[in-house]
Amino acid sequence: MIWTNLKRITKSGFVNFWRNGYVSFASIVVMVVTLFVISSIIFAGSMLTSVLDTLRDKVDVNIYFLNEATEDDVMVVKKHLEALPEVAMTEYISREDALANFELKHQNDEIIMQTLDELGENPLGAVLTVKAKETSQYESIAAYLKSETDSRGNEYNIEKVTYYQNKDAIDALTKIIEASRKLGSIVTIIFVLLSIVITFNTIRLAIYVSREEISVMKLVGASFMYIRGPFVVGGIMSGALSAVITLIVLYPITYWMGPSTERLFAGINIFEYYISNFPQIFIIILASGVGIGAVSSYLAVRKYLAN
Repeated sequence: MIWTNLKRITKSGFVNFWRNGYVSFASIVVMVVTLFVISSIIFAGSMLTSVLDTLRDKVDVNIYFLNEATEDDVMVVKKHLEALPEVAMTEYISREDALANFELKHQNDEIIMQTLDELGENPLGAVLTVKAKETSQYESIAAYLKSETDSRGNEYNIEKVTYYQNKDAIDALTKIIEASRKLGSIVTIIFVLLSIVITFNTIRLAIYVSREEISVMKLVGASFMYIRGPFVVGGIMSGALSAVITLIVLYPITYWMGPSTERLFAGINIFEYYISNFPQIFIIILASGVGIGAVSSYLAVRKYLAN
């Protein structure tokens, strides 16, 4: 009996969807716009994440060692740092590599090169570059290094840690990253809610056309599930078709915008992102379309069932 009723409700939903073609078309257009907003938020979020990751990767802390520091001293500090949960990676630069990098950077500066020749020895110490998982974690890493140096009497021969020279810049970048994430979340919620409200009102208007039909069905004793069911099926159809149309339209748009986004947003090509993440995007857009269509139809009919 349940299966029979389900087939009747589904069939009635399909019939109503095609019979009210203009109303269904209007619902699909609005839902395509809604899903396009949701997909735009997905792409904007990925680009924002890419930009923030690029900014974070440019930040690091350098630990400069005294000339008398041995490689074992550096390796001990490196091992201790890598054991910290805040540390993403460390890179060891030997005295020889530090000198080679310095000479390459200043190869066109005759005064500096002459000074190096006159010294006759390598004036630079080894360097350990540290990258944290989050910019906000550099302070704790620097504090750990300071406590270790103070407690051990600087037996590791550390000359300086650049965190304290770059603290203002790192703190400013940390605030920018946190503010961008919060603003992105707020904007996402606002746009999604506005899109859902617009879609709901459009579907409610579509159901308004059938208000007399709903009244007749109530008079003849039809159950609420049987009255509401066809509209929910119609909402699901609108959502599914809107999702397919949105995904099709996104292909040429992302293809056209791909080179521009790659230049502007830290090398991320929106078309390549769309193709490589298509299964996830497909599921999100389809689930959003079907969910919004079904829930909006369910809630919109409730007004006429209560009367």
